Amino acid sequence: MCGIAGFVGAGTLHDLQRMVERLHYRGPDARGFWHDEQRQVFLGHSRLAIIDLTHGAQPMWTADGGLGVVFNGEIYNHFELRAELERRGHVFRSQRSDTEVLLHGYREWGARLPERLNGMWAFAIYDVAAQTLFLSRDRFGKKPLFYTVQNGTFVFASELSAVVLHPSVSARVSVRSLQKYFAYGFIPGPHALYERTHKLPAGHNLHVSVADLQPRVQKYWEFVLEPEERVPPNAETQYAEQIRTLLERAVRRRLVADVPVGVFLSGGVDSSSVALYATRHHEGIASFSIGFREESFDESPFAVLMSRHLGTRHYLEYLSYDRCRQLLPSICRWLDEPLADGSLVPTYLLCQAARRHATVALGGDGADELFAGYDPFQALRLAQLYARVVPRPVHFAIRLLAARLPVVFKNMSFEFRLKRTLRGLSYPPRLWNPVWHGCLEPHEIESVLGEPVRVDELYEDAIAHWDACPSTSLVDKTLTFYTKMYLQDNILVKVDRASMLNSLEVRSPYLDVELVDLVRRIPHRFKFRYGRTKHVLKLALRGLVPDRIRRRKKKGFGMPIAHWLCDPSFEIPAHRHGTPLNVRMHADYLAQHKQGACDHRLFLWGYYMFAAGDYGPREPAARAPLVARRPVPAGTEISDA
Repeated sequence: MCGIAGFVGAGTLHDLQRMVERLHYRGPDARGFWHDEQRQVFLGHSRLAIIDLTHGAQPMWTADGGLGVVFNGEIYNHFELRAELERRGHVFRSQRSDTEVLLHGYREWGARLPERLNGMWAFAIYDVAAQTLFLSRDRFGKKPLFYTVQNGTFVFASELSAVVLHPSVSARVSVRSLQKYFAYGFIPGPHALYERTHKLPAGHNLHVSVADLQPRVQKYWEFVLEPEERVPPNAETQYAEQIRTLLERAVRRRLVADVPVGVFLSGGVDSSSVALYATRHHEGIASFSIGFREESFDESPFAVLMSRHLGTRHYLEYLSYDRCRQLLPSICRWLDEPLADGSLVPTYLLCQAARRHATVALGGDGADELFAGYDPFQALRLAQLYARVVPRPVHFAIRLLAARLPVVFKNMSFEFRLKRTLRGLSYPPRLWNPVWHGCLEPHEIESVLGEPVRVDELYEDAIAHWDACPSTSLVDKTLTFYTKMYLQDNILVKVDRASMLNSLEVRSPYLDVELVDLVRRIPHRFKFRYGRTKHVLKLALRGLVPDRIRRRKKKGFGMPIAHWLCDPSFEIPAHRHGTPLNVRMHADYLAQHKQGACDHRLFLWGYYMFAAGDYGPREPAARAPLVARRPVPAGTEISDA
């Protein structure tokens, strides 16, 4: 796993060095730089060595110098692609490098290359003859890629904070993006925190010519549910068998590394299934989990149970309130964009613990989204009935009655779920999911930012996915929201930031392209059945995962934010980003929360994660002098690998 950066246009090698140095934790093992001063093309790389430790230095070039690449990610089918390319006459200089496969693959297939890849990636390929840059991001956006065109310069990087270090780029917070942040709890792509900056969407490529610097973004893949209309009587059994086969294959692919590999083990069915297949193909593998002293949040007994069942070397860390306060400054300083997901802190601690024993870890991300594993799926039928039977003017009165229920700060308490559900039901069905998850409602966002809000523009991203879903089923439309928004712009961003801040690579077997292609064709009645979430997945794991784990209720990987916010020592800093946040509103909500009158945990935490963030241009962290400080001839490649 690595960090990439580059630009075309105004700028110097020193500017590139500053951008790459900002990504140092993504690639602590080596840094490399290349530039063509005449054409003003600059490519930089910060490397975390995972495969082919000796010969994987970047930027990497073809033997004739015609194509160069900077690459962040892993290509799991690179051995198969290498064999195919060799049969077509391509000659490789390395034995195991998946980076070199990208170069030869692009020469052979051009822009069709990403369609052949199974993995996670963000890369930029420079074609010297054509004088074009080709950038690509993987199907689910597991690896980040930001870009902008400002003041006659095209700039890209793995992180937005590296992009805005370029002197041509301004870093003014976008009010529209901030509105969406408080609406969703994350900033959905292609939006980014700063004006005129963008995320390259998942499953998209970008071409830019040195001549005109105009980005041309094209979609090469999109997650679309295409359930089979006719299924045989034994379809459930067949699906379960296929899931077992493809999941084991996906795990086996992701165990390939020249460094130690471990697994995350929460004690839920997703991570337990990954750990199960990992132990079959990797002897003596280590597992890692996080525990809490607060019982309603603690899953560690189930993690220990599964570890003993599999015989892994298990490492358990506990997250306390004091530990959380110690970790937050480092997390917020390097977060890059605000993220209101409370599981970010335990995920960071989990990655920190894993990095002491491994450089790669496998996790269960993606299963909840693909197999309908979240609580809102259980509320859909009642929500549909409620929306049809209860007149809309009565909704507000019912919410007022529910607001009188005593506030309970336990994990996913009945009171919390009821109030959130009723809040969502005050809106049309296509807004249920974002409102259920968001920090604030539209009128509250107007108050906190002092800007008018149009609901259709605020939620345009969720509305577009809802309307584009070919199915009329609420389950399928909700699956689409979770997979195309919540997974891509929240869960995977959280895991990427938490892992990379600890120089740890995290791999997600459930997002293997072959497994995803199967699951998206399975009708939703096999995923959410008899009121049970992840039905066919749990069926597939019967006899493999202990029933105590396979049948247990989903707890979620959160932390006791609501309770910890009440502690007098927990201070939310004043924001310093030049954005007109309503400080009085925040103070009122905090007082109500501490008094137990209302549960404002999502807004207060989201506000904290924005206010405490270190956004805007800044100098990279102090480190040893870079090898590439000296002047170099145009077109020279430099690496400290």
